[in-house]
Amino acid sequence: MTSNVINKSSISLEVKEFLKLSVPLACAQIAQAAVGFVDTIMMGHLSIESLAAGGLAATTFQLILNTFSGLVMAVSPLVAEAYGARQTQKISHIARQGLWLSIFLAVPLMILVGNLESFLSLFQQPLDIISLANPYLKWILWGIFPALGFAMLRGYVSALAHAHIVTPIVIIGTIFNITGNYVLGFGKFSFPRMELAGFGLASGLSFWLIFAIFLAYTLKQADLKKYNFLNDFVHISPSLILRLIRIGSGIAVTLALEYGLFAIITFFMGLLGAQVLAAHHIVYQTMLLLFMIPLGMSYAVTARVGQWVGKKDFRSARLAGYIAIVAVSLLMLSTAVILVSFPKQIISIFIDVNNPENLSTILIALPMLYIVALSQLFDGVQRVAMGALYGLQDTQVPMLLSGLSFWVVGLSGSYVLGFTLQLGSIGLWIGQTIGVVFASILFTWRFTRLTQLIIASSDERSSGPDALVI
Repeated sequence: MTSNVINKSSISLEVKEFLKLSVPLACAQIAQAAVGFVDTIMMGHLSIESLAAGGLAATTFQLILNTFSGLVMAVSPLVAEAYGARQTQKISHIARQGLWLSIFLAVPLMILVGNLESFLSLFQQPLDIISLANPYLKWILWGIFPALGFAMLRGYVSALAHAHIVTPIVIIGTIFNITGNYVLGFGKFSFPRMELAGFGLASGLSFWLIFAIFLAYTLKQADLKKYNFLNDFVHISPSLILRLIRIGSGIAVTLALEYGLFAIITFFMGLLGAQVLAAHHIVYQTMLLLFMIPLGMSYAVTARVGQWVGKKDFRSARLAGYIAIVAVSLLMLSTAVILVSFPKQIISIFIDVNNPENLSTILIALPMLYIVALSQLFDGVQRVAMGALYGLQDTQVPMLLSGLSFWVVGLSGSYVLGFTLQLGSIGLWIGQTIGVVFASILFTWRFTRLTQLIIASSDERSSGPDALVI
């Protein structure tokens, strides 16, 4: 039954539980994003062209990986619901099929990433940039399966209230990746100088390391080993895999629409030249690093809302969502202040701001950072509100709202401002920011409206799962 009592004690407890999940998950996401951040810094030390090519390759790869990770992310709300309902056997079964789904997805994705040259050519990217980007993609594709497996396990342990382990594991993988970039990219300690290919290889190996440690933890940790999902691993459940795909498809398409917007904007930047693309990648990596805070918080709120759904306490589920939205708003306001206050210092992390050859890149990047400062607040809200909806297992409507926000509003606005009105890179960033603002409004409205309907239905009929069928 839905609880009718929401008081200061309930709020305080929910804030505590949310922070217990969100802090380690946000830290883990920041540590993971630090890989791309450091990659960008190292690419900048190779050349402006390498920075542009590496940024193009990394953005395209992340678009593909993040999109299909959405399918295995369906494990999190289902496990959270089963955990809240104390259905131990169901938890193991869901995780087992989630791992199988990761395996099934990996092979076609490896083939896709291995043949991205023609895809990038379709978007009229400079041929020399594509040639530089290709070796990076050829090596990083070997890390696709463990990356999908990691996404599944992250959602699994978060739903079981073990998010604290995510941060140290990701930090280990990040240190390994950065070290590998240095050794393989620049040819240190008698290794050949592989440049962007070395960065791709190091990233692929780090995915394997993170996945292996994560899997070992879930099988050995005292509270988790009772769910040993590798028992009877050969048993495949097509019906459950199809359910994961059904729920996850909405997440995957939503991620594709969101990350796809940024990828298309990156392709547009490439049409404006290597210096514009390099400046964009500096700003994009800065934004992406900060975005990891709300991304980690979104995983936490998915777990918290899902656990309350399993307990049939829908008022507490709504409270969990609201607390997350308020928390992310406060945090992203503080990051906006940092961006506005220290833009040149941020750019100096990537390139030498005292080098006259980099002046045009700096002048292009500076106004982009000011726009990002504004967009961060709304980007955080839309991501956390989306995570709260996933906790309700509501994925199809957010998918439609994402299409409206990111593509109808964001992408079309970017094109009109950037090319039709000839505002260039600034217009492209303003357009996608308008799309993000639109998404934050729609997702927050959807969560408010949906929880109202669920609570009203639960109060009238006292029917748990049926109240979730919208």
